[in-house]
Amino acid sequence: MKTALLSCVGAGVILIGCACLAADAPARRPNIVFILADDLGYGDLGCYGQKKIRTPNIDRLAAEGMRLTTHYAGNNVCAPSRCVLMTGKHPGHAFIRDNKQAKSAGLPFEEGQMPVPSNALQLPLTLKKLGYATGAFGKWGLGPVGSTGDPAKQGIDQFYGFNDQAVAHNYYPTALWDNDREVKLNNPKFAAHQKLPANADPNNPASYEQYRGKDYAPDLIAARALQFIRDHKSQPFLLYFPTTVPHLALQVPEDSLAEYAGAFPETPHIAGAYLPHRTPRAAYAAMITRMDREVGRIMNLVKELGLDENTLFIFTSDNGPLYDKLGGTDAEFFESAGKFRGRKGSMYEGGIRVPCIVRWKGKIAANKTNDRVTGFEDWLPTLLELVGAKAETPSGLDGFSFAPTLLGRKQDERPFLYRESSGYGGQQSIRVGQWKAIRRNLHPGQKAKVEPTPVELYDLNKDESEATNVADNFPDVVKQLSALMKEQHQKSELFPMRALDVAQ
Repeated sequence: MKTALLSCVGAGVILIGCACLAADAPARRPNIVFILADDLGYGDLGCYGQKKIRTPNIDRLAAEGMRLTTHYAGNNVCAPSRCVLMTGKHPGHAFIRDNKQAKSAGLPFEEGQMPVPSNALQLPLTLKKLGYATGAFGKWGLGPVGSTGDPAKQGIDQFYGFNDQAVAHNYYPTALWDNDREVKLNNPKFAAHQKLPANADPNNPASYEQYRGKDYAPDLIAARALQFIRDHKSQPFLLYFPTTVPHLALQVPEDSLAEYAGAFPETPHIAGAYLPHRTPRAAYAAMITRMDREVGRIMNLVKELGLDENTLFIFTSDNGPLYDKLGGTDAEFFESAGKFRGRKGSMYEGGIRVPCIVRWKGKIAANKTNDRVTGFEDWLPTLLELVGAKAETPSGLDGFSFAPTLLGRKQDERPFLYRESSGYGGQQSIRVGQWKAIRRNLHPGQKAKVEPTPVELYDLNKDESEATNVADNFPDVVKQLSALMKEQHQKSELFPMRALDVAQ
């Protein structure tokens, strides 16, 4: 009897011990769905004031979460913006600072952009170490397959889509990448950069048939993203979904185009840097609405699998909208940049301020807005804090966690936000509180004389559209911000800034 009693007591201790261990064990970390649109403007979504383009699912995401009104992309064009996002370093320190093909840098790759160095992309690498399944579906742009920037070498378990940004200009490519395997598609080969032949009738739909195929890449990519969620529903996952929409060329299947048939006055786009289109406004709107549909499908699948309460959604864009002359988009008609000055490639607000929505049911209050200044470099420390791994934050980052802001707690103002690019003539900008300074013409063409424009200064509290340069009125502020810009620029041999590097 005594032996039996001791056995029972021993079993009870073991059970109590197990219960304590179970209570102490950390809950499953939240899933992360990070959706990155391509060249989507601040004003292109209904929840940011768009009236002509329907985005019901993204608007629902905003209604169920927080809408950030002062969020900045990593840079003013694709690859460097993604580099900031994935490294937590601003453009003055990040490795990639402009779009550049690997081949043009003398590397032995026919396809793909300049590769980031080994172990550079700490966002996926750190999450992978924490036990996350990591998938990227869409446009990569940070290094060719087989290079140091290959997704598989930067913490991505599964990649499907466009490795090369240039190939991604065509929504009907001849192939996509499935990890390190090139998968052929049922599409004819044609260039994404051509104009309508002179003998073609611009008003005849048949004239544009040659710019279509059978396999629409965004549909295939979205299907693989959904499968990734199903495959990893039992473990925490990072779904990075860098869609190519609505980057040019203007291409969308007929069923989506039909949704906007006759909706807008149209003039055929027949000549420019990208493919022609008979109804360019309808095409642009239809591309965004089709993307919105895919966002809805991701949201619905997460809910269907019972993961809604444990999934953090982020939706944003890599830079501002394109100038109209390039390929038929009409940023003025749609007010794609909202009230802001500048477009993609510019350091004015329209080039770098982007929509950003964050939803985490039960954790982030619904239907909220916040105007704290945040940027792409902030996502790495922010996500690590939100998933309970703040201690794993890599050192040497330029980003600041804004997890407290998302969770409804008051937070100090960001000290400054710095941007630079050697492209578009070479530019710098810095924001400190209400003040924003911009310098241009820091890296003109090799034959051009380097004469930087005087520092421009804008008071964004009074002049968000940057209509009035007040530099002459506040010389002390100009001096302070100029010193900060100089301090934050780190010389790069691959992405030089002639005016700044000489001065160093």
